[in-house]
This record gives sequence, structure tokens and C-alpha cells, in this order.
Amino acid sequence: QVRLVESGGGLVQAGGSLKLSCAASGSIFDINGMSWYRQAPGKQREMVAQIASGGSTHYVDSVKGRFTISRDNANNTPYLQMNRLKPEDTAVYYCNVWGGFGDARYHYWGQGTQVTVSS
Repeated sequence: QVRLVESGGGLVQAGGSLKLSCAASGSIFDINGMSWYRQAPGKQREMVAQIASGGSTHYVDSVKGRFTISRDNANNTPYLQMNRLKPEDTAVYYCNVWGGFGDARYHYWGQGTQVTVSS
């Protein structure tokens, strides 16, 4: 089965930058979209950024102009470039790849990478 592994998280001061990546254990087919989610302690998981197979992107309002989602070299899993980080960005970040159709629909998730932003 496909396994996703995030990397690139860490501790950074406010205003700094990080780039998250997501490695897949194998090939993924019929991808409809890729996304990054985050979850802070005691809060609901939220979608931060997504990119559709056609290239269109969407971002949660709080990160617009600061975060950029893109694909890896194989166009299978996403990167997330995070600039001008704020303490409220502190969370565990998860990558997600989804696709397929009907009963063959799938969602693949990573285990998350911690991002901590100090003030």
C-alpha cells in the first residue's frame, strides 16, 4: 500500500521560512489532487493548501500570500513552501493525495511533521 512520509518541519522563529516535502513509497495513479492539512493541539484539522491535477490551487485565508503548494518532480506528491511564518502556524502538518473514482476512490495520508514557530 502507498505510504506518505512528510519531512522538513522544525523549529523556526517568526518571519522565517520552511519547506515541507512528502515522499511516497511507490507510484500513485489517477491523482485528482494533493493537499496539506494542519492540526494544532486542541483544535480541528484544517486544510491549508490544495492543488488539483489541472494545476489550480486553493489556500486557507490565513496563509494566502505566504504559503505555496507545488508538486514534486514526479507530480505525485506535494511540497509546501511556507514563508513569513507566524506563531499561529504552529501545528502538525500532514500531506494528502487523493484520486480514483467511485469505489476506487482513495485518500493517502502521511504521519505528519511538526512545525513550531516561536515569537
